[in-house]
This record gives sequence, structure tokens and C-alpha cells, in this order.
Amino acid sequence: MHFTVIIPARFGSTRLPGKPLRDIAGKPMIQRVWEQAGKSAAHRVVIATDDQRIESAAREFGAEVCMTRADHPSGTDRLQEVAALLGLADDEIVVNVQGDEPLIPAAVINQVAGNLAANPHAGVATLSEAIDNRDDLLNPNVVKLVTSQHDIALYFSRAPIPWPRDEIEVGSVGSTLPAGHNFCRHIGVYAYRVSELNNFVTWPVAPIEATEKLEQLRFMWHGVAIHAVHALQAVPAGVDTEADLQAVAELLR
Repeated sequence: MHFTVIIPARFGSTRLPGKPLRDIAGKPMIQRVWEQAGKSAAHRVVIATDDQRIESAAREFGAEVCMTRADHPSGTDRLQEVAALLGLADDEIVVNVQGDEPLIPAAVINQVAGNLAANPHAGVATLSEAIDNRDDLLNPNVVKLVTSQHDIALYFSRAPIPWPRDEIEVGSVGSTLPAGHNFCRHIGVYAYRVSELNNFVTWPVAPIEATEKLEQLRFMWHGVAIHAVHALQAVPAGVDTEADLQAVAELLR
């Protein structure tokens, strides 16, 4: 299996300024992510940034860096620019690993790349995990998805899907989910065929994408199949706040 990992890293962050360069147990966070990606079967790991401070730090610890434009409307657009700058062929596979996931297991990077390689009818592959409490099901910041019997995503939403009409009410309290339903949370690790990235940047924002604020819906709007199965290992949450940063640092110590 032949694939490239691209790690987008932006300096600006409302909740955690300079996030990629924040120290985690003696190393900048972006280095932690790069090291985890390097444990995967990827033949190449590239950090993509529009900030010279990140570029300088990354080159210092030995990473390959690709400088990108600063005006990309989405992370997927940035990924496509990197694929083009690297001269990747249309049929090559690119895995997007977020620059704020210093604990991402190498096994799930291999999994999502392998799933796309094994499913030539899909243009994108991603992962999920089970939802086990009602708070997450009702939380709009937790993206839900439903899939077909062939592991192809039918829809992604911030709303609870599928909705167990007869067993749960909007606004109800408690943390118990109705039995017998498989609720899934989307994990934002993606593998793409380069040809689909090239298509993505030519398409306008899709109506459902604009409504849900979910980029993957643009692919679905245009009929691109997205393969989705449960991750074979738990994927720790990314770092969004100072508290997240300290929790990861303590774990690594």
C-alpha cells in the first residue's frame, strides 16, 4: 500500500494561539503529530503550513514541509494544493492527519488508507466510533453518521441520526440511550484519492454543506462514495484548549 500523510498546521487559533508550536512534554505539538504519523506505513509524511514559524520549527526537527497559500477556505482546499505541489498522481492516496492530534494511533492512519485502497468504488474513506450516551447524540458539536450495509456513508449530520422516533424525545434528560440502535460518531481522519481532491476545489459549496458546516457533504452532494467503518483503536480527542494541552502533556509524562 502506497500513501502520503499530509498534516495541515495553522498558527492561528482562537482558543489556543500558536497551537502547533505549543510545548507538550518537551516537544512542540506538531512534532508529536509528525512522529505519530511517521510510525504508520506512509511512504511520505509532509507538514503543510502557511506560517514561517511552523516551517522553521518543522525543518529543525527534520520534517518535510510544504508552504501553502494563506487564503484557503477549507482544510480540504489546502490539502489539494499540497497534492498539486508535490506532483501526486490522480490515483494516489493522501491521508489527512490534523495537526492537533498528538496521540493519534498509527494503526488508524494505516486503517483508513487501507480501506480506501481496498474499495476502488470509493473516493474518500473515514472512520467512526460508537456513541454510548445521549448527551453526545444530542450534542451538535459531535458529528454523527449513518452508513449502508456496504460501509458507505449515507449522511453526516450535527443532528441525532438515525432518530429513534418512538423511544427518545427532543429535550429529554438523562444519559441512557435506547437499546438496539447503532449510533456512530464521526472521527475526522480522512483518506482521499487525489483525483477527488482535484474535483473538490472546482465545486461550489453544496447546499447541505452550507447548512451543516461539514465539508465532507460536498463530496456526497456530487455523488462521491465515502467509505466509513469503526476505528480499530480508540482515537484520543485533539487539542483545542489549554486544558486539553495539559492533559496530553501529563499523559505523556
